[in-house]
Amino acid sequence: MSHRQVNAAPATPGPTDADPTNGNPATLDPADGDPPDGDDGSPAVPVVLDGGDARCVLLLIQLARLVTGLEAGTVVHVIATDPAAPLDLPAWCHLTCHPYLGPVPGRNRPTYALQVSGQARPMDPGAPWRRPGS
Repeated sequence: MSHRQVNAAPATPGPTDADPTNGNPATLDPADGDPPDGDDGSPAVPVVLDGGDARCVLLLIQLARLVTGLEAGTVVHVIATDPAAPLDLPAWCHLTCHPYLGPVPGRNRPTYALQVSGQARPMDPGAPWRRPGS
């Protein structure tokens, strides 16, 4: 499956993680070897947020900004090497009502999936783990 890459922070590329988008965060990248999506009912193209080695707090700020511009049902793959990511991402999804889909197998770097909800709870844009006014 192809994906649209969004870079949250400069990442240190691994041996097979070179940026094929040349810094363009909205470029489709078929480099993962999966077949492209079509109008025939095949799965939607996931949006990829590459957090690299950014701490989860920065990653969540980027993720919160990203999902506000996406349609409900969009799948987001979050690449995050921060050891807190496997805990923070599901917790953030629970707080915001975006379904957490779990780790994405077969990737070179830790990747986690979530789905954008049409019924998401609003969060403070500068602190996406808090509700506005709290």
